Amino acid sequence: MSPEANQVPSVAAGAPAGAPAEETPDNKRKRSNNNRAQTGKDRREHAKRKYDERRREGDARGRVPRGDSESSEPRQPKRRVALLLGYCGTGYQGMQVNPGARTIESDLFKALCGAGAVSEDNASDQHKVQLQRAARTDKGVHAAGQVVSLKMIVEDPDIVAKINQHLPAQIRAWGFVRTVRSFNSKTMCDSRIYEYLLPTYVFMAPSQQCQEIARTVPIAEREVPAASPEEIAQMRAYRLSPETLQFVRDALAKYKGTHDYRNFTVTKGCTEHNSKRHMFWFEAADPMVVEGSEWLSLKVKGQSFMLHQIRKMVGLIILMARAGAPLSLMDRLFGGPLVNVPKAPGLGLLLEQPVFDGYNQRTENQATTASGVVTFEPHKAEIDAFKQEFIYDNIVKTELAECTFDSWVKNIEVFPEQFTYINKEGVIPESAIIVPGQSMFHPRDAARGPAAESSDDEQDANDG
Repeated sequence: MSPEANQVPSVAAGAPAGAPAEETPDNKRKRSNNNRAQTGKDRREHAKRKYDERRREGDARGRVPRGDSESSEPRQPKRRVALLLGYCGTGYQGMQVNPGARTIESDLFKALCGAGAVSEDNASDQHKVQLQRAARTDKGVHAAGQVVSLKMIVEDPDIVAKINQHLPAQIRAWGFVRTVRSFNSKTMCDSRIYEYLLPTYVFMAPSQQCQEIARTVPIAEREVPAASPEEIAQMRAYRLSPETLQFVRDALAKYKGTHDYRNFTVTKGCTEHNSKRHMFWFEAADPMVVEGSEWLSLKVKGQSFMLHQIRKMVGLIILMARAGAPLSLMDRLFGGPLVNVPKAPGLGLLLEQPVFDGYNQRTENQATTASGVVTFEPHKAEIDAFKQEFIYDNIVKTELAECTFDSWVKNIEVFPEQFTYINKEGVIPESAIIVPGQSMFHPRDAARGPAAESSDDEQDANDG
């Protein structure tokens, strides 16, 4: 054997004594493969050890593994669904869950848990089933059609009936539709249709009594007068003239298209970059007489709505019609100087339905999928009956008993300081422009007049 055969490889020049010899690329690749194999094996062994440790710890504490107890039920599969429902919002602080407040969502989730549509393991938090609503509604606002997406246990063929058994009569589940796993009722909603129902007496000429109070009584001493029996009789007997109805329809038509609605929502966080919204249409039906009073139904379809937007859109047209203001005023308010547009009462607003045309079209094009189209059409008769009994009748009954719309109109007339832009010339005076951070009332009297904006008891976007 040659001397070179027994020679130990020398350390590379300049390398410290004891340093390992330089590794070849082939050796690196082999070592890497061995490490990966060893790492995978180690992970499996580590997972098995941790599982055995937790099992032993559970046994030591007397814990019964899932499925081993007579009282525990086996895990049931959850499916992504679109749950269709409707509700009367009277007595509720809006749709979205809010700690300490009675909301539609809180009662719905309790019913889902009680009916077995949500397991006990997920009953502590609705986020565990990824519950999401298509639209949020304000305090007291109703919905004939609403969609909630979530992961739900649907093996029971009577699950919808059981959900309704755990709900109050003013909240109803119409049914559910299996959807794709990525379905989200808020982000996949193309548009929303709302209806606003109002008594036509709101278009009567301004009250001379209220105007006199506003002219002669200091703001701190003003009181909104209650309607007298004579005034109530006049309101019930009032019928909308064809000219006023046409003005209302022309005004509603100006909302069609894309506009800057920063004057039609709360001002906080609202800028020209996030206040544009697109309306497909806004229409008024023919007036109808209910319980001796005349009512008008307004319907709007838009891609989305900001907080209070629909109520402010309606409120502006009511005041313009009463004051004889020109339609050109609306053009000045779209993205114009900041003014206070009063929001009409929430009593008359209801969500007709969210629309999922884009999602439904994609679903129909995929014939092999188990998902269905999200539509309320199969439940139309049931929804119409519910809407009449729990929504329309409730709106009329409340108005007849409390004169809600009369109080709203009179409050604006008694405190007109913020609404001087509602005039026959259609001019926005400096006195009507809101300066951020500055109250239009004396601090001592601020509580007496209508607040510029307040949303302490209401929810946020997509509610109108």
